[in-house]
Amino acid sequence: MGFAIDDDELQTTGAVAARVLAGKRVLALTMAGFLDDLEGLELIGMNADAVLVGGADESDEPGRIYSYLNLNRAFLELQAGADLYCLHRNRWWQTTSGPRLDAGAVVAGLEYAAGVEATVLGKPSPQYFAAALDALDADPELTWMVGDDLEGDIAGAQLHGMRTVLVRTGKFRPDELEHTSVLPDGIVSSVAQLGDWLEQNL
Repeated sequence: MGFAIDDDELQTTGAVAARVLAGKRVLALTMAGFLDDLEGLELIGMNADAVLVGGADESDEPGRIYSYLNLNRAFLELQAGADLYCLHRNRWWQTTSGPRLDAGAVVAGLEYAAGVEATVLGKPSPQYFAAALDALDADPELTWMVGDDLEGDIAGAQLHGMRTVLVRTGKFRPDELEHTSVLPDGIVSSVAQLGDWLEQNL
């Protein structure tokens, strides 16, 4: 996309999960393409120390990931004492064919059924933003979070002391701004406008 960035500056939920869950036996309910990010973890089908939930795509794959068989396996592991982790708690996500249900509903269902609370590894968790700032060696008050999600991107970053710009693309819905107390420092229609916006407002 034209951004100059070093590999060690790129922060992903998979990298966070791999660090947090290192040394644990993990039952991962994630899309297949995400498994590469979990390199180094012991991924198993039962007798897990941790259940990890997250990820969806536009193929039929999520239907297999979140099949009754897999969800019940996760439930049984949680009942046996495994800890529940999730990459995010997004309720829905934007696709080329419109909004689709995301993994947050699965996480909520497992929490309810097993009587546990999930640890969120990605946005908007403080650990995720702290890891990103550490990778950049940046101070929160001097760092900008640019995103299209009021809850995960903007509110999460503000709780960590960062400044924020909301982009009117992807998940953005105009009516959200009418029903929220979360106010970004700025709003742009495209990330391509960010440079000009920063020059005019800093």
